[in-house]
Amino acid sequence: MTQAPIVITNAHLVDPSQDYDGPASLLIENGKIAAIEKSGSKMKAPEGAEIIDAAGKHVFPGLVDMRVHIGEPGSEYRETIASASAAAAGGGITSFVMMPDTDPVIDEVSLVDYVRRAARDNSDVLLYPSAAVTKGFAGKELTEFGLLKEAGAVMLSEGKHSIANTLTLRRALTYARDFDILISKETSDPYLAANGVMNEGLNATHLGLSGIPREAEIIPLERDLRIAALTRGKYHAAKISTSDSAEAIARYKEKGANVSAGISINHLSLNENDIGRYRTFFRLSPPLRSEEDREAMIEALNNGTIDIIVSSHDPQDVDTKRHPFAEAADGAIGLETMLAAALRLYHNEQVSLTRLIDAMSTRPAKLLGLEAGSLAKGSKADLCIVDVNAPWVCGESSIRSLSKNTPFEGARFSGKVLQTLVGGRSIFTDNAQ
Repeated sequence: MTQAPIVITNAHLVDPSQDYDGPASLLIENGKIAAIEKSGSKMKAPEGAEIIDAAGKHVFPGLVDMRVHIGEPGSEYRETIASASAAAAGGGITSFVMMPDTDPVIDEVSLVDYVRRAARDNSDVLLYPSAAVTKGFAGKELTEFGLLKEAGAVMLSEGKHSIANTLTLRRALTYARDFDILISKETSDPYLAANGVMNEGLNATHLGLSGIPREAEIIPLERDLRIAALTRGKYHAAKISTSDSAEAIARYKEKGANVSAGISINHLSLNENDIGRYRTFFRLSPPLRSEEDREAMIEALNNGTIDIIVSSHDPQDVDTKRHPFAEAADGAIGLETMLAAALRLYHNEQVSLTRLIDAMSTRPAKLLGLEAGSLAKGSKADLCIVDVNAPWVCGESSIRSLSKNTPFEGARFSGKVLQTLVGGRSIFTDNAQ
């Protein structure tokens, strides 16, 4: 069925792919951007076009989230593809990468195909599967990288697991290089982090909780970076959280290594003090760090050392979170709050709007080679319309995810998604506007 043309008028377009931040009108035809008027003048609408008056609100390329955990298959009670899609749409996310740590692990072509078919039938946003680096996350036998990529896997990951065997990691990065596919890797030493539940330091001592030293992230990261440089493979540090990690990434980028880094929005917005009196929704991996590390992460985002921001959406049900802090599962949902939490950095004048959208849309799309992250003429019309000043409070009743484990429960935000479009089709409208 042919879509009627859409004209978005009176918009404030922020599109890093065009290095543009200013007034604009956009014409959408057949699911793509057909024309852009980059001025205050009004675009002439084709006959029969639907007019969306943005009323001076911001229009961003749809966000691209590279790290989303979903319970389907195996743990649908925590999150399904359909519920994750609804949550993503409400957060302005039009594309996301699903982690392979399901049950069974996504380590075969048939399972990649299953995810793609399930997404086609149940997701309004664009869902891209990732696949395991090793079979069953066992860290031994490599999966069939070429066949998995051909089936639709956009990157490789061991989910929350690391790869202890350095020879296996070297072979994986070398093998992946031949297929031009990215390996996204957790940087956590399972031995140094064993039994730890929060950042090691005075706060942990005060709360009587076992700590995780910063070295648990830095040591495996530096090992990985050396192997990435050796193999010339495409390596991505999934979530860094310390100043030393940022310094290591910067050093290897300067050497010309094909490396990149991401950070969870939680580690840009929160610190270890937010744990308060044992609030389990703040038990995360890596743990929330000191305020000094958080500030260093903001600086690393601004100077490009950190490439992307992810939600690190990790739904957990009450049975795994409603425990003493030391016994609770780590992880938090984040699809619906990633943009709003990031806008805090904009309102505090710590990060520009262009850099935030680059880190949440344009850059992740480029890293993965996706047709996304841009609203240039001819691009797919995946976008969100956002009132960056609209106040709202994050409450459990408004969360679209099946799980409610958000560290932002009760948080006051300025910045709300009003409408989300994928391929020119509206998939979310804020009915409260």
